[in-house]
Amino acid sequence: MNAEAITLEIPGAAEFLRLARLTVADLGARAGFSYEDVDDLRIAVDELCYAIGAGDESVRLELVYRLSDHRLEVEGACNRTSATDPPSELANAIIHAVVDEFELSSVAGSSRFRFVKSGAAP
Repeated sequence: MNAEAITLEIPGAAEFLRLARLTVADLGARAGFSYEDVDDLRIAVDELCYAIGAGDESVRLELVYRLSDHRLEVEGACNRTSATDPPSELANAIIHAVVDEFELSSVAGSSRFRFVKSGAAP
């Protein structure tokens, strides 16, 4: 399956993160990821969105999902003007456990993340 990039822009308020989790879960299911892998995707989106500023009603989050051949890449950005704190040791361990790779950065009024999860071929 090769899909175009899917972009989701949502307010940073916590109640809108459900949309980010539903989107990643749907794409994971369409790609044939296992139930456990789909759950891992939801956890990763949630943890990383909070790491870049979700929960703050004054920010907007933009997420870009790319799906290809049993691989899902998600990039997130937040227009937060203040610096973000790095994830706690626990959050960092959780993220490392549920995705294959991830990056987190904060530069000039924007916080970003990127993660990749690969599923088993059918």
